[in-house]
Amino acid sequence: MYLKRLEMLGFKSFAIKTSLEFSTGITAVVGPNGAGKSNVADAMRWVLGEQSMRQLRGKRSDDIIFAGGHGKAALGLAEVSLTLDNSTGWVPSEYSEITVTRRSYRSGENEYLINKQTLL
Repeated sequence: MYLKRLEMLGFKSFAIKTSLEFSTGITAVVGPNGAGKSNVADAMRWVLGEQSMRQLRGKRSDDIIFAGGHGKAALGLAEVSLTLDNSTGWVPSEYSEITVTRRSYRSGENEYLINKQTLL
């Protein structure tokens, strides 16, 4: 099992849908200061359930939602999806990929999904 894909929309500096594809082995995220490297790590922590805004370098729950800038309007939600390759069957499941999604709205509501099925 390995991390296959990370998709972000409206999460911190990612105003438009951004998808990062990963291969097996070691992956490095590199770029200049301010490019969003730390936000990629924050997105992974957040989608996997991090609740502490302090750990995500924020103060309020809506700090993770794109606030606008560079000619782009503020968004009303943040969404991150993390896809794991399960082709080896490491997790007993009928799915060869397992996608965990988390959404947060400015209202403070959160949604959690696994393979597009909402968790109650």
